[in-house]
Amino acid sequence: MFTYSEEHKKYLKNIKKEKITIRIARISIILLFIITWEVLAKYKLINTFLFSSPSSIIKTLVSLVKSNNLFSHIGITLYEVTLSFLIATIIGLLVATIFWRFELISKIMDPYITILNSLPKVALGPLIIIWVGASINSIIFMALLISTFITIINIYNGFINVNSSYITLMKSLKATKRQIFWKVVFPSNYKTIISTLKINVSMSLIGVIMGELLVSKSGLGYLIMYGSQVFNINLVITSVVILGIISYLMYFVIDKFEQKIKR
Repeated sequence: MFTYSEEHKKYLKNIKKEKITIRIARISIILLFIITWEVLAKYKLINTFLFSSPSSIIKTLVSLVKSNNLFSHIGITLYEVTLSFLIATIIGLLVATIFWRFELISKIMDPYITILNSLPKVALGPLIIIWVGASINSIIFMALLISTFITIINIYNGFINVNSSYITLMKSLKATKRQIFWKVVFPSNYKTIISTLKINVSMSLIGVIMGELLVSKSGLGYLIMYGSQVFNINLVITSVVILGIISYLMYFVIDKFEQKIKR
């Protein structure tokens, strides 16, 4: 029967202790923030009309649930974010692979990708509505504009910065370009791809909310816009809190996927 050495047991214990410390610290930070926020609001040290309070957010959540509006808005935003995230990831991977495979194309397209990535997407909002229409299509298009180019740039930079010694070795063994990609380049970049996915979550969420602010009549972006128009700060901050929870849950899923790959 296999047994661990004392040093290895101590090492595993330290890792477990570190994970517990990190979790406790994370929970403590958010709890401290919520308690401080509530205390400041309760004793009128901050203007609750401008900053709301945790108790007011809970009341707003309950009200939205009772009116059967909350989950429909969350579902619409989650659908748009998930769809744009998947499309941007697939396009990003395909384009980055093409750029790596055909270096001439990447050299030609490099300045255009940089320019398109740097364009102010909000300023393009009216044009997007004209081109695509005031519908969910324009929201997805806005999210893709924001997330796709970042995905392409990050993954492609990872592909071209693989250790050249590995590629030289594969070439010496008469490996084809495809074999080099699947045996060396792609496996060497799983960390880069996972990091890009994490960034892509936030970028897709930003793009969807920007799109909803422009054209949507449903979703969390719409609630934020409606709340700001009627000066309902509780509704605005409640929607922002829900967005934060959605972002964390999507990040959590990707993090678990990363841990599974590592194992």
